[in-house]
Amino acid sequence: MAFSLQKKLYLLSGTLKSLFFVLMVFIVIGFLLYTQKLVNDLRSESRDIVELHAQTIQKIASDVEADEGLGWFFENVIQKTNFPLILADTEGNPTSWIGFEFPQNNSASEIESRVRKMMKRMARENDPVAITYGETVISYLYYGDSKLITQLVYLPYITLSALGLLILGAFLGFSSIKSSEQSFIWVGMAKETAHQLGTPTSSLMGWIEMIKLHANQPDKIHIMAEDMETDVKRLEKVAARFSQIGSKTDLKLQELDPILDDLIHYFQRRLPQMGKETQIVKKSIVLPPLPINRDLLEWAIENLLKNALDAVKGKNGVITIQTGIHDKGKYFIDIEDNGVGMPIKMRRDIFKAGYSTKKRGWGLGLNFTKRIIEEYHNGRVFVKESHPGKGTTMRIVLG
Repeated sequence: MAFSLQKKLYLLSGTLKSLFFVLMVFIVIGFLLYTQKLVNDLRSESRDIVELHAQTIQKIASDVEADEGLGWFFENVIQKTNFPLILADTEGNPTSWIGFEFPQNNSASEIESRVRKMMKRMARENDPVAITYGETVISYLYYGDSKLITQLVYLPYITLSALGLLILGAFLGFSSIKSSEQSFIWVGMAKETAHQLGTPTSSLMGWIEMIKLHANQPDKIHIMAEDMETDVKRLEKVAARFSQIGSKTDLKLQELDPILDDLIHYFQRRLPQMGKETQIVKKSIVLPPLPINRDLLEWAIENLLKNALDAVKGKNGVITIQTGIHDKGKYFIDIEDNGVGMPIKMRRDIFKAGYSTKKRGWGLGLNFTKRIIEEYHNGRVFVKESHPGKGTTMRIVLG
């Protein structure tokens, strides 16, 4: 059950990573834009309030009872402002301030120096508001961000830090999935190796029993010995294939036709045992020798042929192997069947390790094929076309 869950997580890992990345981008962009809008709105409101203060001071200053009115205004309005304010003369000398941790109206040089620094910072954040008497500027009101605005300014950084932790957690999760993938591939390779070795080994055991039964019939023993030799060569080939996985592979210039002929002969001998009335047809043109590793390329094409045979569920199946020129200096091998075909979604998943439509399948055949063609031969393998109910054409590009 746990291994099945790991398999499902691995198959969905690519989609999950893409969705997670897109989601994170949208969250970050949306959050930054929304926070910036709130900050701008609050700063706009703060400026409206400061301008209102300035207009009120101007109005009161023009009144005959200015001193009493200004006293009331500073005590009941200015003192209750929730953002820092500094009143300065036209020379830039602070005369009073509120909203700071240091004492108000303290003329000590240290305090005044700190106030002047705050004025410069406020001026960078917001333009000071002029207080006029008639048409003459008599002082300036400097104002800063309220605690709420400051919190909003820092909120994106806090949020990005939280998202960073979330991304780290996701990375560790995907790393775990990747580790599960490696574990899955190793287990699958072990199973695949056992499967590959099982057929010729069972066959050899059968031949040994036959030899014992016909010990006095040299002619029959000679024929059986030839079949035993074929099975031994098959064992050698399987060992050679697996020994080259994960190591540097030597590519040699070889012709494709003999490789394709041997594969067709191998499958044609076994089609009757598989209970299939399927034809394997070859349509090839003369191609120049290509840099290939025969053992691995045979394995890749063999996997495609096995899938094609599985896709041809009924009788009268036809599998066509065709070669041709793909592009300048590139050549193709097409494996076409008239089987069940596949939907578009399946085409994206068939090369993933673990993906299989068979109940007992490990889903490693096409994954190995992709690695062999793309990593060892610098080629490509893909679904050229497929139509449900009509068949599939797989294409290998080499050159």
